[in-house]
Amino acid sequence: MEQLNEFHREFLAEVQGEADAQGLITTEAFLEKMGEILDEAGELSSFAQCYHEGIFRQKPVQVDGFGWDADDEEGVLSLVISDFHRHAEPGSIMKAEANKLLGRVVQFVMASLDAGYREGLEESSQAFALADLIRRCWKKITKIKLILVTNRIYKSRTDAQSVGRIGEIPVTSNVWDLGRIQRFIEAGQTREDLVIDFAEDFGEAIPVLRASFDGAPLESYIAVIPGTQLAEIYDRWGARLLEANVRSFLQARGKVNGGIRDTIRKDPAMFFSYNNGLTTTAESVEVASIGEGLFLMSASNFQIVNGGQTTASIHAARKLAAEQLRDVYVQMKLTVVPPEHSETVVPNISQFANSQNKVNAADFFANHPFHIRMEEYSRRMLAPAGESGYREHKWFYERARGQFAEERGRRTPAERKSFDAMFPKSQFFTKTDLAKFENSYRCKPHIVSYGAQKNFAELAKAIGEEWGKNEGAAFDEVWFQRLIAKAIIFRHLERIVPAQTWYTGGYRANIVTYAIAKVVHDADARGRVPDLDAIWRLQRVPADLERALLAAAKAANEVITNPPQGVRNMSEWAKKQACWAALAKRPAPYDAGFETVTIERDALRAVDRDVRVAKRQLNGIEAQREVVNQGGEYWSQLLAFGKSIGKLAPKEAGILQACTSLPRRVPTEKQCLAAVAIADKLEQYYDVVA
Repeated sequence: MEQLNEFHREFLAEVQGEADAQGLITTEAFLEKMGEILDEAGELSSFAQCYHEGIFRQKPVQVDGFGWDADDEEGVLSLVISDFHRHAEPGSIMKAEANKLLGRVVQFVMASLDAGYREGLEESSQAFALADLIRRCWKKITKIKLILVTNRIYKSRTDAQSVGRIGEIPVTSNVWDLGRIQRFIEAGQTREDLVIDFAEDFGEAIPVLRASFDGAPLESYIAVIPGTQLAEIYDRWGARLLEANVRSFLQARGKVNGGIRDTIRKDPAMFFSYNNGLTTTAESVEVASIGEGLFLMSASNFQIVNGGQTTASIHAARKLAAEQLRDVYVQMKLTVVPPEHSETVVPNISQFANSQNKVNAADFFANHPFHIRMEEYSRRMLAPAGESGYREHKWFYERARGQFAEERGRRTPAERKSFDAMFPKSQFFTKTDLAKFENSYRCKPHIVSYGAQKNFAELAKAIGEEWGKNEGAAFDEVWFQRLIAKAIIFRHLERIVPAQTWYTGGYRANIVTYAIAKVVHDADARGRVPDLDAIWRLQRVPADLERALLAAAKAANEVITNPPQGVRNMSEWAKKQACWAALAKRPAPYDAGFETVTIERDALRAVDRDVRVAKRQLNGIEAQREVVNQGGEYWSQLLAFGKSIGKLAPKEAGILQACTSLPRRVPTEKQCLAAVAIADKLEQYYDVVA
């Protein structure tokens, strides 16, 4: 409990700090923070704040935010209500009170469908835009998720609880309390009580065959699951059943697979033969021996790592071909992966299993070499102290959720002070943060506006392709330094936009990404680029660039908050390519200082060439130093070893021969680079031969 209390104090301080920096009240800052968490956790898509309280049919109405993706065929509308308290010690919230709060959101849905209530709302308000969206999209909505976010402690079951229907639309409730927030921030745990009881809740236990031997590293099973049962499970849990990277992949590209749908409708008995089936994981399972066979009774934190489109298509068939679905059966491979192995094992299962949709390594990004390299740079590279700093520091890149909390938590109080000085909390960023910084700079603000998961998936695809061209050579230390410069720009603009007189609230996230894209676009039109290297050296945004960003932000605000006729929801408008096109062609009033904070593209290319040449020279010097330090005898032995196992090409043998002349004759830098590479290659054979 003390640990939770400490987390609560730190969390309150962070929320208050964000509120002070942005000129918000703490309840707004809390909801904004929770919106980011819900989006990153895959709980909803494209979160937008929407504060409204009222009375409908003598009952209280309230909603504080929502998530809706018009392009998502699943048709899930997520509605959020916030319960924030400033008490230093976290209180408790009982089930009755939580249900009472969630009931206010249900009342908002009912009120939105009432013309009298809806038309009584201010037409320019966010509440009217949401109510109008609910009215217009009612036939597209397949499920409503009610989400309560609170910094109190809730001890009842919290995840995907069915609470009935509104008309024909099923409604579930979900609570993100303080404990769940802590588990997500510190350990990346997005799910609560996601225990699938096949026998009790979904009709019947599943017959399985054990596919692992006694003493195997992981427990595995083969099963066949009825399509109706799979559809019911997905109806309850939705995309949260999909392993996070697969979820991102499907959100970026996902349309219900027409071939799968046609097979269900026209030839359901052949579905098992035609379909590749599911690859799934669970943290633990309950398997019972009944009669002469084994049956899967329940699975904890069950995840589908391959077969997301199959599952979503079967779910969609519940409405289109319910009778035929009864003849559909799906093969399922289940691997039990304990939590301590999930970070390394599950992404590999995902990557190797997903061949049907030609998913490349970038789609399973947590262990992609790009991430590992960025993590290594962030732990090693010191950022300049800057003009006002007194010491160098580092930017902490969190490749896997919870790394920052773990690194800090395992230290003593004295060590934490040193850690905090080297890695300030303000200089901590995640994979989804990186995607926001980078895609804003790549002039894709409409993609950033889709939310953390979809934006991340789009960047993963792009970087995966770029990485494959030259094994990531472009993503070097300079690229990382410029990434940090983009982070500095993004976060600085986040802080100053709320203080502007023209800012009326509600769309800060969209304005920030659009403004950065606008400045980059307009600089490019002049044959220039923002001087990111200068920002890295200064560790701040120069005043001239700040003025340019604010000019672009004001223009972005005008475009986003004045959508074309017929478009009422500004959050949806910000996701459109047309919105970005409108801002791109709109003039922004930059002053003369704009030229001083940008440089010509040709000049940047010259800088990059000089950096590459210097890097090659430095690497050559380091290789030569290593070759000399090893001495001629070492290279003679390596040459003899390479010849004895038949793993040396004639040219490689010649290079090693040159190294045997040390110290009488020192090889060239080019020869030394090659010698080090040959030594690395032969090293893998040492243990085998030994």
